[in-house]
Amino acid sequence: MINNKKIVVVMPAYNADKTLEKTYSELPFDIVDEVILVDDCSSDGTSKKAVDIGFKHVIRHEKNMGYGANQKTCYKKAVELEADVVIMLHPDYQYEPKLVTAMGSLVAEGIFDCVLGSRILGTGALKGGMPLYKYVANRFLTAYQNIFVPYKLSEYHTGYRAFSKTILESLPLDQNSNDFIFDNQMLLQVIGAGYSIGEITCPTRYMDDSSSISALRSIKYGLGIIIATIEYKLSKFGFINSKRF
Repeated sequence: MINNKKIVVVMPAYNADKTLEKTYSELPFDIVDEVILVDDCSSDGTSKKAVDIGFKHVIRHEKNMGYGANQKTCYKKAVELEADVVIMLHPDYQYEPKLVTAMGSLVAEGIFDCVLGSRILGTGALKGGMPLYKYVANRFLTAYQNIFVPYKLSEYHTGYRAFSKTILESLPLDQNSNDFIFDNQMLLQVIGAGYSIGEITCPTRYMDDSSSISALRSIKYGLGIIIATIEYKLSKFGFINSKRF
């Protein structure tokens, strides 16, 4: 716990057998109360590995439902466990697990409602091996959203996030996509609802075992961000009635 707040880490997993133990072993268990892994029908031994290394909460989807659907299951379980602060950490060891303490503290102490681990602040992204085309796309899409969304962030696309339970209980997350665009839709919901957001610098590691989406899915994700931002703006101006925003 931090400040008498229950800290729960959720890991949306897909074929994470090779990196799961390394990620799990570096969590700060002095402050983490529960860890949840949701396996989106991996073809490797992700679920078995999770049980073997000590996860108490392992949920496996019997069919592949998508990254967004995986997060929905993660957050529902965290709320069920009465979490006060929920931190999403990918089990592919791309993000630094030790930052859970800093991110959780900023939420538990009431400084921010949401905290993002930014790969872009500083010089960590390219040094950590982020492909140049992904870096350029990240900067372009973030600049686009910083123009049209009333919040200025260094990165809208990090998968390392901490949330207060109020966010998870109040936002219509089930209205979001089951695919990768879920991340961006949720962040737009957080902003639209007026919650505060903080960022901390996060070193990143791009290794052979780290997860990565294909070029085609990256293009689909980029188009999804443009569409989601337009939907957000039209909803805020009252031109459309969006259940999501």
